[in-house]
Amino acid sequence: MLTLNGINTYYGASHVLHELSLQVEKGKVTVLLGRNGMGKTTTIHSIMGIAPTSRGTILFEKEQIQHLPSFQIAKSGVALVPQGRRIFSNLTVKENLITTYRPIKGGWTPEKIYEMFPRLKERADSMGGNLSGGEQQMLSIGRALLTNPKLLLLDEPSEGLSPLMVEEVIKIIKGLKSLGLTMFLVEQNLAMALELADYVYILNKGSVVFGGKVKDLSHEVKRKHLALTS
Repeated sequence: MLTLNGINTYYGASHVLHELSLQVEKGKVTVLLGRNGMGKTTTIHSIMGIAPTSRGTILFEKEQIQHLPSFQIAKSGVALVPQGRRIFSNLTVKENLITTYRPIKGGWTPEKIYEMFPRLKERADSMGGNLSGGEQQMLSIGRALLTNPKLLLLDEPSEGLSPLMVEEVIKIIKGLKSLGLTMFLVEQNLAMALELADYVYILNKGSVVFGGKVKDLSHEVKRKHLALTS
């Protein structure tokens, strides 16, 4: 569904992604791992057109999207749950959800989001800035789903959450996978990532140093590139 071929991305004079190539298969959860500062979020931003690429191609459903503006990439069926959630703190839960709603027949609706996240229904008239971190993450996921995407990008969805809420996010992602949604996940929580992943890529200094199934990810590779010591 999504293919990155030889992507190079810069922030100013800083060369962040170096000939990065990876694939995200339809209906699968693909996880991107790596230490901080290795280019994981830049990869997400390159896909979404937030960080323009200088070389390489990004194919979504066989169509090149690397030079499209972000809003056109979103309209093509790619949605982002950004790092830090970035909900609108001065809007209510209901208003946050409606801002992105793109109805399609049989797709996600605000009512379905409330069924999936009953807590959001309870807080529908609360301002986004008054929600807990976990509630904000639910809202960020719900907001992305209301674009009715074909591909969901999730950037560090467990960041800043309690262990209990992390388990809830795991359940949410598993539930979305059971519905056939394709997901590309950037995550620092290794245990969570490996529990969810069908395929894993590891970045080191902007380059892919491992790509394969979870069962093929050796302890030595994890120790070398993910700072594991045991």
